[in-house]
Amino acid sequence: MRIRIVDAFTDRPFRGNPAAVLLLGTGAFPDDGWLQHVATEMNLSETAFAHPLPAGGEADWALRWFTPAAEVDMCGHATLATAHVLHSTGAASGTVRFAARCGILRASAHQNGAITLDFPVSSLAEVDAPGGIAEALGAAPLSALDTSEHVGDLLVELADEAAVRGLRPDIRALAAHSRRGIIATAAADPDSGYDYVSRCFFPNVGIDEDPVTGSAHTALAPFWSARLGRPELTGLQASRRSGLVRTALRGDRVLLTGAAVTVVDGELLARP
Repeated sequence: MRIRIVDAFTDRPFRGNPAAVLLLGTGAFPDDGWLQHVATEMNLSETAFAHPLPAGGEADWALRWFTPAAEVDMCGHATLATAHVLHSTGAASGTVRFAARCGILRASAHQNGAITLDFPVSSLAEVDAPGGIAEALGAAPLSALDTSEHVGDLLVELADEAAVRGLRPDIRALAAHSRRGIIATAAADPDSGYDYVSRCFFPNVGIDEDPVTGSAHTALAPFWSARLGRPELTGLQASRRSGLVRTALRGDRVLLTGAAVTVVDGELLARP
């Protein structure tokens, strides 16, 4: 079985967010335990598993995502990576429809190699910053918001880009403050070439810091579009690997655009 590692939300190897992608044969997914074992072995933020669906339905491929510790409801970078593999290998063309836990997702390839994902917008509900979050994060939030069920994060706004970049959080302490993790964000520095900056910490699914998080941008896009008054923005996720996500609000959907590059193409010998 061929398995690939794709760096997503970047056009260069060793940047962006790496995801493993395994394209399966027709039929049902293998046993959940085997899927989790593969994801744990790969030890990346996410491993994506996809199999083709019968023609004529509402989706073309079934898609699931696993971190090294758990299955997740929504993942942007591994969806981008899967679409990249499908298009680069000729397994699909045009727009690909995925059936996932969070609904039907679409991925459309552009001539320049970029891919646009069509995801549901995350709802945002302003809340009081939880007690202890400033100490756990290492910075005092200006505001805090809960995100929708598919994301399950606490989004916190910080004073400026330097505050986001300078975070050195207590990862264990952060785990108490949301179902999945914490999205820390701030407006970008003037003339930076992007509109906002973020970092994402997901201790509850086994990821201390995620390099570039597509699903987080389903919450960041409506948050910053409302603040900045523009539906189309560019966000920089300022992890050590870093990556750019272009976002565009379309009603209750958000378009996430980025590039991807395959860096490993190998064989998985441990079959289900």
